[in-house]
Amino acid sequence: MNIYDISKKAGVSIATVSRVMNGNARVSEKTRQKILDIIAENDYTPNAFARGLGLNTMQTIGLLCADSSDQFFSRAVYYLERALRANHYDAILSCTGPDYDTRTEYLKRLLAKKVDAVILIGSSFIEAVPERNRYIIEAAAEVPIIILNGYLKAPNVYCSLCDDQEIIQQAASACLEHGRQELLFLYRADSYSGRRKLEGFKEAFAAASLPLDSRRIVLFNGSIPETKEKLLSLASEGLTFDTVIAGDDELAIGALKYAKAMNFDIPSQFAIIGYNNSQLGICCEPELTSIDNQLEFCCNNAVAALMSVLDGKPAPGKTMLSANILQRGTTDFF
Repeated sequence: MNIYDISKKAGVSIATVSRVMNGNARVSEKTRQKILDIIAENDYTPNAFARGLGLNTMQTIGLLCADSSDQFFSRAVYYLERALRANHYDAILSCTGPDYDTRTEYLKRLLAKKVDAVILIGSSFIEAVPERNRYIIEAAAEVPIIILNGYLKAPNVYCSLCDDQEIIQQAASACLEHGRQELLFLYRADSYSGRRKLEGFKEAFAAASLPLDSRRIVLFNGSIPETKEKLLSLASEGLTFDTVIAGDDELAIGALKYAKAMNFDIPSQFAIIGYNNSQLGICCEPELTSIDNQLEFCCNNAVAALMSVLDGKPAPGKTMLSANILQRGTTDFF
């Protein structure tokens, strides 16, 4: 039995069956019960396509992320899928990798599946060159686009993100105020988030009227062991640094490995600040001071905004959340 059979047997339209299956109140109680009885008698389970008939909705949201094995992305997918499920929506996940052409192609594929909206997870989807964001703007002409941890001002685009710039500025300023002037900023990608973090780092030095050696800004996309080796290489080249502020916890753990290899006392001789407040931060010794970017709240806010949009209600194009610094064993001055 399919949705057509149910509508025929109940003597109602396909749209009416769809409304009942989606909990729409615009059906009389008598008709609703009649349809539910037919569904129960025939043990019918609607598929996504059937749910979409008559209501112009598939009750399905597309999720795009670069790499679901990354701790930040995997946690974001978990929080988003949980919030969507609570609102009776399914999710389709696609992992694009870092390639720009692949991202644009996967977004087109999701739209072809007639999803109700798409959530872009991570700031890497936002390009520094405006023209390269055209594919997002074009997609937003078809369905609402939600961007998590990034910002793009465009019609039908809604962004939920953390104020990376402000919190990195606060962290770096606190280091400088406590005499830690040999800071190193280590970040992974020239993404929207990465650029905002870098601006915060620069602002701290400008506010303190201190010069900033460009060698203290390191763009490096490596594993934990590779990060350790990178820092050992920088030290061997004569660059001295007593504090690392990292763009994510994995890079920060690499810095911790470096400090231990150099036999530095942590945190008195060498301090480390990570980002994302991931599980990695409590799996090391000493435990890692990390910035909590409020990921769960960010995801819940993104889904709440999306539900408002899908319900025909207004939603802010940009919601900026404040982050917190969680001091653990790799710093002693917050």
